[in-house]
Amino acid sequence: MQEARFYRREGKKLRCLLCPRHCLLAEGGGGSCGVRQVRDGKLVTMNYGLVAAAHWDPVEKKPLYHFYPGKEILSLGTYGCNLHCRFCQNWSLARGEPHSGDPRLSPEQVLEILQRRGGPEVALGVAYTYNEPTIWFEFVFDTARLLHRHGYKNVLVTNGYISREPLEELLPYIDALNIDVKGFSDRFYREYCRGEREPVLQTVELASRHAHLEATCLLIPTLNDSPQELALLVDWLASFNPEIPLHFSRYHPDYKLNLPPTPLATLERARQIALEKMPYVYLGNVNWPGAADTFCPSCRAVLIRRSGYQVSIEGLQQGRCAYCGKKINLVF
Repeated sequence: MQEARFYRREGKKLRCLLCPRHCLLAEGGGGSCGVRQVRDGKLVTMNYGLVAAAHWDPVEKKPLYHFYPGKEILSLGTYGCNLHCRFCQNWSLARGEPHSGDPRLSPEQVLEILQRRGGPEVALGVAYTYNEPTIWFEFVFDTARLLHRHGYKNVLVTNGYISREPLEELLPYIDALNIDVKGFSDRFYREYCRGEREPVLQTVELASRHAHLEATCLLIPTLNDSPQELALLVDWLASFNPEIPLHFSRYHPDYKLNLPPTPLATLERARQIALEKMPYVYLGNVNWPGAADTFCPSCRAVLIRRSGYQVSIEGLQQGRCAYCGKKINLVF
């Protein structure tokens, strides 16, 4: 256990300020995220350094398609989440309980793992992922700051449900984010995620000014996939940065939701809606030719071809299209 940050005392209770829920907790009580509790008059984080999942992944798996394509990154996750999505595809971690064999790592040990793999040109850094990394705040902050000093990259794969103050403190050490925008209606967030939409939108806009950003939306049939709602999502993203790579992912039944998988026609319709205003639009969880390829927005030449997580860079020269010279929104 380690004392949590971002809380205040209100009488005999403590108010957690890390995420927009602002849970008010009595002694022995726990937050909605499942990993913060009041012990001996202090708010403590129960999962500091607790690693439930660790893998070396291609950075494309996050998904990040415009951030060091083809590089590998160490993915780390723990337990807990501050949203309660009925369709959660990582529910065993988001709502799971720690196992006795789960290791605990210090930030220094994470750095050692990266250094044994190689320098930043070989091992890109760490992606905090699988569950919701912002509720791992203290460990993520300490680790990200240490890795930043040694030239490694830090990536957040997040639902964006975090209060502004902790986000602003963390962003200077974060190089890239993929933020999951669950849907574009308040009703969807309330009924299917037990959360609010507006804090997520604020996170996306703030993060886009400080780091490389890509957005993902899992399309769930009849719930968040109407053309009207998708058009609103695209209009909003394009209003502050139309070059954000946007990933539409195919839903499959999981956890507490048993709707059938997303029709392929729905995914293609979503892509066509987005392409009217955003040049970089991808389809995930499908084996569809061209769905994951990067095209030049100007001449439509294939710049990066992807098959699964195999990446072939074919038409880029110093960040520009090799055929027409168009500058491409990519981080190398």
